[in-house]
Amino acid sequence: MGSYKFSVEPVVVATVKTTNREIRTAIPCPGTKALLAELEKVESRSMQGQMPLIWERASGHQIYDRAGNKWIDFTSTIFVTNVGHANQVVCKALREVLEQPLLHTYAYVNRYRIEYIKKLIEFGNGHFQKAFLLSSGTEATEAAIKLMRLQGQKKNKRKNKIICIEGNWHGRTMGAQMLCNNEAQKAWLGFQDPNVHFLPFPYEWVLKGMEPEDFFLTSMRRLNGQGINPATDICGFMLETFQGWGAVFYPESYVQAIAQFCKDNGILLVFDEMQAGFGRTGKNFGYQHYHVQPDLICCGKGMASGVPLSGVLGSAEIMDLPEVGNMSSTHSANPLVCAAGLATLNELNDKNLIPETARKGEVFLQRLLQLQAKYPEHIAYVYGKGLLAALLFRDPETGQFDKEIGSILAEKCMQKGLLLVHTGRESIKLAPPLTISDAALLEGLSVLDDVCSEIFRYAD
Repeated sequence: MGSYKFSVEPVVVATVKTTNREIRTAIPCPGTKALLAELEKVESRSMQGQMPLIWERASGHQIYDRAGNKWIDFTSTIFVTNVGHANQVVCKALREVLEQPLLHTYAYVNRYRIEYIKKLIEFGNGHFQKAFLLSSGTEATEAAIKLMRLQGQKKNKRKNKIICIEGNWHGRTMGAQMLCNNEAQKAWLGFQDPNVHFLPFPYEWVLKGMEPEDFFLTSMRRLNGQGINPATDICGFMLETFQGWGAVFYPESYVQAIAQFCKDNGILLVFDEMQAGFGRTGKNFGYQHYHVQPDLICCGKGMASGVPLSGVLGSAEIMDLPEVGNMSSTHSANPLVCAAGLATLNELNDKNLIPETARKGEVFLQRLLQLQAKYPEHIAYVYGKGLLAALLFRDPETGQFDKEIGSILAEKCMQKGLLLVHTGRESIKLAPPLTISDAALLEGLSVLDDVCSEIFRYAD
């Protein structure tokens, strides 16, 4: 999470009391340091690095600590609670399963599984025919790798290569990390699959006026120069719907060029929709912004509002490639997660959350662009769609990305009752629950503006 260290010592800050926020103690609240030290003794340090806030409860778009301090949440934990924290419809669905009682069925069928998968396929707007459910996003990535290569074998591909994009992130298990080009993160592997290749991401500061389609074709020609024949050697393209660290979407023409290339060469097009799915970007799934039709999508995070559920959606032809029993998971499709997933989809539909997210997103992005215009020397870029956004920071003296200011800003916002997604690098991300009120959304943005003013004025 970067080198910046958040202070666990309580800092006396100004009190806050509004409908949406309340800060009544020093932050972090008294007792937090001792509890974190207690946990540190028994838990792997890999789980550490977030801001020192111990959650006591959460509801809607608000988070509370043990002292009664209350935050506007611009994280949705990490794009998970799209329909709001502790959504009452989701909680009711979980209670009904508990009271049945029915907690687990392994691969035996339960009615929730039938109802949910049918609803999930319907949510795909007719683009998909079957689904395979799992527990975590990285499992879904692993399943997609298997499906891509099974399809490659079926089509007699010689090398079954998978093409990925630099900077994308697909998970922490072995196969998933091989699809990421972060060498430091995957050094533990000891080797790299020679049949995974990476193309540069078409950032606007990399394109420098070059047409995105030409940028893609140039990248592919470099692979061709290595003796790679797309028609006979490549089984799949794996795209994170946007660069997760900075909410950077591809140029539409770039993705459309990839889609056409896949179609021309018998290659599967796969989207990692972990952060982008289930209404987050103002559409059912984020890939819809590119007006393409993927062969597979990998889902998770916002899929079940906080219980562990992930999945892969695709055509019957691709999803049925594994033999019976050849692709399963112990906790896959259990009654609890399917009930939560079904309730989540119902809430998205019944509360009209997806078109509302598109509407709120226009206000959200406009205000963030106004913030950038106010502090152009410090805020280099603003990206996002729907209720997903990121600010990328630069050092005004060097012009280079500033990898510390985002952490400072996130900590200051926490002290004022706003919680942001801490990335530990040159960005911060903002992703409130889709149920957030207009008033709370604008209040959170006002807090962000205040903190930017405080920090950037001091920095100058």
